[in-house]
Amino acid sequence: MRTRGGRQLDTVTIEHIPGSAFHAHAAGDRGVLEYRLCGGRMEITHTFVPSSLRGRGLAGRLVRAALDHARAQRLEVVPSCPYAADWIDGHPAYADLVATP
Repeated sequence: MRTRGGRQLDTVTIEHIPGSAFHAHAAGDRGVLEYRLCGGRMEITHTFVPSSLRGRGLAGRLVRAALDHARAQRLEVVPSCPYAADWIDGHPAYADLVATP
C-alpha cells in the first residue's frame, strides 16, 4: 500500500459496531468512520483519524470496510462525509453503491 505521509501501518484491526461505526485500531490509537442506516441506505457521516495516524491510508481502509459491508448487505450509500465522497470518486469500482438523489 502506498502512503502519503508516514510509514505503512502493518497491523490494523477493523471493528464493526453494527448500525453506527467502523473503528480501525492501529499503533495504540483508533480511527473512526460513523454512519447511520435509514431505509436501505447507509449514510456515511464522519471519518476521523488522529494526527498520529494520518497519511498512512487508515481512513481509506475504514471507507473500504464500510463500502464492502454496504455491498454485502445490499445497501445504497450516501457519502455525506467529504473524505468518503472523495475516496469513492477515486475508486470507481464502488461508484455503483452511491444512492441516486
